[in-house]
Amino acid sequence: MNIIVDAFGGDNAPLEIIKGCVEAVAEYNINITLTGDETEIKNVFSENSLSMNNIEICHCTQKITMEDSAESVLKEKKDSSMAVGLRLLNEGKGDAFVSAGNSGALCVGATLAIKRIKGIKRPAFAPVMPSENGFFMLMDGGANVECRPEMLYQFAVMGSIYMEKVMGIKNPRVGLANVGAEEHKGTELYRNTHELLQNSKLNFIGNVEGRDIPNGVCDVVVCDGFTGNLILKTYEGVALVMMKQIKNMFMGSVKGKLAAGLVMKDLKNMKTHFDYNRYGGAPILGASKPVFKAHGSAKAVTVKNAIRLSVEYVKANAIEAISSSL
Repeated sequence: MNIIVDAFGGDNAPLEIIKGCVEAVAEYNINITLTGDETEIKNVFSENSLSMNNIEICHCTQKITMEDSAESVLKEKKDSSMAVGLRLLNEGKGDAFVSAGNSGALCVGATLAIKRIKGIKRPAFAPVMPSENGFFMLMDGGANVECRPEMLYQFAVMGSIYMEKVMGIKNPRVGLANVGAEEHKGTELYRNTHELLQNSKLNFIGNVEGRDIPNGVCDVVVCDGFTGNLILKTYEGVALVMMKQIKNMFMGSVKGKLAAGLVMKDLKNMKTHFDYNRYGGAPILGASKPVFKAHGSAKAVTVKNAIRLSVEYVKANAIEAISSSL
């Protein structure tokens, strides 16, 4: 299996991206094609004594930054590491594409360069996030600000298939993010979507309120991209504030430091549970080929886990399952 990786996507590229690829090759027995400036990539391998076993380089001259417009991947930066990676995937020269770069550009590329699965209205950005006792998928995490009921229904179908086939959750519970648990709550979009999901064969548990999402009441949270991105960013912000407050509490006094020594193992376990690096990346579900978005601040372990998920996604034939379900 060959995974194409954008060597220049993300805040810590190219070093952390390359280190993650080296670890993935060693652990998952795969081949990797890195896209980006060949000279710079080879210098990173040389300066850090990293092995290039089963790793090839596809040279390109441009990089897409976080400041670039989403459409730049198709227009003025066609020779960027992201655009070239997507093109290689589309040409069948790899089984999946992973990038930690510009989310908007990656979504545009996955939609217009890779194309959609036949029958899918819109691909969706689908991050997997930690909950109290496990994790859940957010559909959509920001790709589609304005949606129709049939689009949200398809998000639910795709998320359910991914969580079952890739994440190993049997009969995933699907919830509809809303301002109340009652069926009549929300806008016309959400009321009509509720009716579609209620009459589907999915394991639909009804509306879920924002405060219930972290409790793990469902495995797939369905919403439009505007709502989903607010949930995603608020979730990340609250987690950062809480971890900072806990650290200040334990490190702010001698008494706190002594207490920290007693519960250090438990604190590390809690930090690990809520660490996004464990989940690697978010698939862009609905694209006709596997495209994964790793976190912008991805370190090597994040990249390695994103590659692992892309491998599992390919092996699970999830795209074929989504296509046949619709």
